[in-house]
Amino acid sequence: MRALPGDPLVMYLAQNQNVENMTPERLQDLRHQFGLDKPVIVQYVNWLGNLFHGKMGTSIFYREDVGKLLVKRIPVTMYLGFLAILVTIIVGAPLGIIAAIKRGTKTDALVTFLSNLGVTIPVFWLGILMIFVFGLKLNWLPIAGYTSPLVDFTMSIKQIIMPVICECIFGVASISRQIRSCMLEVIQQDYIRTAWAKGLRQSVIITRHALKNSLIPVVTMLGIQVSMIFGGSVLVETVFAIPGIGRLLATSIFGHDYVVVQGVTLVIAIVVLLSNLIVDISYGWLDPRIRYQ
Repeated sequence: MRALPGDPLVMYLAQNQNVENMTPERLQDLRHQFGLDKPVIVQYVNWLGNLFHGKMGTSIFYREDVGKLLVKRIPVTMYLGFLAILVTIIVGAPLGIIAAIKRGTKTDALVTFLSNLGVTIPVFWLGILMIFVFGLKLNWLPIAGYTSPLVDFTMSIKQIIMPVICECIFGVASISRQIRSCMLEVIQQDYIRTAWAKGLRQSVIITRHALKNSLIPVVTMLGIQVSMIFGGSVLVETVFAIPGIGRLLATSIFGHDYVVVQGVTLVIAIVVLLSNLIVDISYGWLDPRIRYQ
């Protein structure tokens, strides 16, 4: 990003109508204040050193501590991400199970078609389309903005319906496809045939025997979805003007606010690492054969 044309200090002064103060001396003072007069590698090493002291630097564009900016924005993104993951599990898993049980039927064909459509549809295009249809034409939902559920729960639900759908549409489609393929493989196993021969109910066979043994690939896919949801929040939050870390990242990239971009990238990387760790730990619970002795 630093190789892109444009000076963040010049952009900041121009946007704040301080063009008359844009003298070489003023710019040099600001570069020294933000440490931009040092080589890039030195700036990066200094930033890493400050991290160990709990300091993430000062934003050039917002003129505010990066840590405080992230504390304000992270709950918004986490709230949307949690709801998107919840919808992904609640909707995607049953669709995949139903498609596997009714293999070769019209229901299976419909679920497969919708899953393929959900995997390929561009998120930003879907968001714009939903804004046009449900926001402008039908006037059912607000087209942008965010309200905390602690302030106005009803308005908060209305505002997050379209963003959550955009964030979870790929996850629902991919999870349903993955569960369908895993369930079809597990259903062919001998112990499932034995369970059928014993006269067990279909719900017991599916939930206690087939589903749990087919969840490892699904959990792996779900862990990937977590990183994709938080990484993809840049598009969703930008389209719907939601003040989360995704929109903060987009604004900071256009404003060449290097320190904020580094801070947001660090947070997203930590979320990805934690989600992968949780996925690895869950393997032992799902399949006792891979637990450490």
